[in-house]
Amino acid sequence: MSPILVRPVREQLEHDRIIRLLQVRLKRRHEVAVNIGESQTVPVRIGQVQIFADLVLTSPDGGRKLMGTVEVETAESVNHLEAMAQWAHLGRARAPFYLYVPAGCVDIARRLVAENAVNVAEIWTFHTIGDQTRFTMVHRPAPPARRRPAAQARPAADPPDTARKRVAAAAPRRGAGARKSAPSARAKAPAAKTAARAQKRK
Repeated sequence: MSPILVRPVREQLEHDRIIRLLQVRLKRRHEVAVNIGESQTVPVRIGQVQIFADLVLTSPDGGRKLMGTVEVETAESVNHLEAMAQWAHLGRARAPFYLYVPAGCVDIARRLVAENAVNVAEIWTFHTIGDQTRFTMVHRPAPPARRRPAAQARPAADPPDTARKRVAAAAPRRGAGARKSAPSARAKAPAAKTAARAQKRK
């Protein structure tokens, strides 16, 4: 129960009923203690501040490790003062903070969470149809994106013209051997004629 708010009787009864429903719902995974009405017995210490959350979730193994806190609000208590006095402190606890509001107060709750920088794990709505009360999760912050290692820079590929020039330079030129052998053959021909003339003179 908020220390700065006195709810109308009807809203207070609805508030306490939702807390008891959540106590049954959440005890499947946690040890659940409640602070209802004047029965404020399980505080949560956050720094120098002591807060009595509507529901206090602890580990089921008996170690009493804090696993989460829950605040249930009614239409009357979804306001700026409540966000400053309760939500902001519970959002700084070492365990997740869960906020339950009436279905018609979602937009106001989101705005108050943003304006007061409340670290809320989830926002849920509740609405009653006949004898049944339904709970719906409407907000959960996105997990932080994982940083991928920067890809190593790859050398830029040569443009097509440059690649063609390199291939052409590496390939042997056709006909180069034939051109080189032609002058040597021509040089040998005069030498043969000179030798033949010398033999005739003898």
